[in-house]
Parts: sequence; C-alpha cells; structure tokens
Amino acid sequence: MDDILKQVFKNKSVDYAKLENFGFIKYGDRYEYSTNILSGQMKMIVTIENNEIKTKIFDIENNEPYTLFLVEGVAGKFVGEVRQEYNKVLEEIAKKCFKTEIFKSDQSKQVINYVKSKYNDELEFLWEKFDNNAIWRREDNRKWYGLLVTLSKRKLGIESDEKVEIIILRMKSEDIVRLVDNEKYFPAYHMNKKNWVTICLDGKVDLKEIYEKIDQSYILAKKK
Repeated sequence: MDDILKQVFKNKSVDYAKLENFGFIKYGDRYEYSTNILSGQMKMIVTIENNEIKTKIFDIENNEPYTLFLVEGVAGKFVGEVRQEYNKVLEEIAKKCFKTEIFKSDQSKQVINYVKSKYNDELEFLWEKFDNNAIWRREDNRKWYGLLVTLSKRKLGIESDEKVEIIILRMKSEDIVRLVDNEKYFPAYHMNKKNWVTICLDGKVDLKEIYEKIDQSYILAKKK
C-alpha cells in the first residue's frame, strides 16, 4: 500500500453497504470503482476485496499504467496534478464509504455502543498528536467521566510491548484500593490515582461489570 493510501485510510474500515451507492461494481467478493481524472487523460481504478484496497492509474491514450506519482522525490507539475487528483478521489471514497475505527477490540466497540445508547455521548478526540486517545464527558457540566486510550502494556507495569486498549473511569477511592490488583484493575494512567482507575479492554473484566463502572463514573462526574 502506498503512502497516500495509508494516510487516507488510516484507522478506517470499509462499510460495504455503501460501496455500490457510491459507484462501485460488485464482482463476486471484489468491488471495483473507476473514474477518469485530469480531464480524461487518466483512468483511476480502485478495488476493494477482503478489506484490502488497491489502486491503479492508466494513461488512457496508450492504456499504459502510470506509477511515477508514487515514486518518492519525483516532482513536476504533471506529477503533482496526478497526486492531487488521486488523493481527492481517495478522500471522497473514505468519506462516503468508510467509517473511522480507532479502537478495534471487541470490548472497546461494545463499550462505545453502550455509552452512545445510554447517554448519547460520542467520543471526543482532543489531542491531534494522540489520535488514539479520546474522552467522554457529561453534557450538563462538561466533566469527563471516561477515557479510551491505546498504549503499550509496559506503561501499566506489565512486561510486554503488546498494545492494549484501556478505559479509565472515575471511582471512589475506597473502591480503588479494594479493586486494584494489577491484573484486572490498574492504577489510573495519566489521571489522579485516588479518583480514577484503569481497566484493560481485553476480556479479563466482564462487560456487565465494566458497564456498571461506567454508570458509577457518570454519576461521580455529576458531583461538584
């Protein structure tokens, strides 16, 4: 996958139900979209199969593939125009046929759906440099009641560089002392450890229990 593709579709997953409405044609498990760019000088073809995206650009006059725009360091007016058109088409596909999926674990997805369903709150991404960190806050007083973060397990004191998605919630200090065991419950990451706690969204804590802790955190965030 070229660098432009990687950037445009970073943290995105395809919504197959929207492809045909956009103009993709289905061939078995493969979806294909073609369009002319640069006033008809070039044809661009985008294929999606098994969540993999591939692209090709052809010079229409001689039906030869054109790849120079993908070569790093190659400049020039024409190459720049091809890159610009290529990027424009991909951005449009990403906008209309893909959904953002920063958090990928099953528990993360279920937690996000739970919060949306119960409190109608969406994740807010406040830090441009940390696009895998997000927060929820109450609508009435704008206080945070939860954070979703992706980090290395090592930052939680676990001897592993494996990435894990965590939820950080408000909790009463006496409950924190009782629950933190560095296996299921961990000291709060980058938050006040007396008032917040970390849970790894890796299945070790039951979803029902996590939902209860979210509800408690939401209530605690109401207090002055």
